[in-house]
Amino acid sequence: MRFMHLSDLHLGKRLGGYSLLDDQKYILAQILGIIDEESPDAVLIAGDIYDKPVPAAEAVTMFDDFLFSLLGRNKEVYIIAGNHDSAERISFGSRIMERQGIHFTGVFDGTIVKKVIYDKFGPVNIYCLPYIRPAGARRFFEDAQTYQDMMEECIRRMETDENERNILMTHQFVTGAQRSESEEIAGGAESISAEVFECFDYVALGHLHRPQRMIRDEVRYCGTPLKYSFSEAGHVKSVTVVDMEEKGSVRIREIPLVPLHDMRIIRGSYDELTDRRYYENSKTEDYLQVILTDEEEVFKAFDKLSGIYPRIMKMDYDNSRTRMGTSVEPAGISKAPEPFELFARLYEEHNGLPMNDEQTAYVRNLIKELEEV
Repeated sequence: MRFMHLSDLHLGKRLGGYSLLDDQKYILAQILGIIDEESPDAVLIAGDIYDKPVPAAEAVTMFDDFLFSLLGRNKEVYIIAGNHDSAERISFGSRIMERQGIHFTGVFDGTIVKKVIYDKFGPVNIYCLPYIRPAGARRFFEDAQTYQDMMEECIRRMETDENERNILMTHQFVTGAQRSESEEIAGGAESISAEVFECFDYVALGHLHRPQRMIRDEVRYCGTPLKYSFSEAGHVKSVTVVDMEEKGSVRIREIPLVPLHDMRIIRGSYDELTDRRYYENSKTEDYLQVILTDEEEVFKAFDKLSGIYPRIMKMDYDNSRTRMGTSVEPAGISKAPEPFELFARLYEEHNGLPMNDEQTAYVRNLIKELEEV
């Protein structure tokens, strides 16, 4: 059996003030092209389909189009909810789509979801475990105090047959994994040891954005299809293709993805970066972090550089002052106040006194809900 491992699409994501919908549409089309070339029997998507629990309508439409394209290619598709997804929304219509070969596992209800797919070597068992926290698992596992406890109990209840081929899909943080700035993880508290996955022939992990193996090649994060932070600028994004034959025979390949706009860091003095000889053969449309090395601030540097590089997401200085820890906002750039700060100012101007603790908490929660929408 051949399958493709994807995760962390984060459809609908905005970054540095830019919508990435066109970039995501482009990379999904590229993935479909790879599917046509590789002809996998199944596609595994290990969580974080969307970037927010209440995704933008355009993001939902994009994923709907992607699934429809997979249906037209007669692929079995297995999808679990990640920490960014709303498990309930992911589960909507799942029983209907099951008949078409689209298998969603959203809400964890204590039941271990097992799917079986067959090839000439016999059954392949696919265990689908969406993102869960110990607090949610305790309703079903009284002794699940930690993420490790929770995972050990889930795997124990799977009762895997060691003579058969077993795949686990899960969306969790594994001890020792390399992280990126674009991830939302509580740190060591979420940690799960890779040793618990010993009984599986392949573990399709989601949650972390860097492609990487954990202890052995068959326990792996495939990473995001696009770069979502400048800490990932040096990463090569890819899809993972796995060939599983008889028990014990697993071959893994990474097929690189080429983005519509790359995410890069460029560095130099203002004069260097605006010299035509520097940029004329480069991809100036990429998403950029610009690091200026000028000792003196350049007046309206951001505005001037944007005339050459229209997708600058971030600009910093690296000079003797910044290396000494004295941070100065670049000339011509003023940081926009946060929504809460703006509302708090307006409230105080109209009422002659600041908000109390109860009002502050209410407004913060309201703003958070609106941002998710």
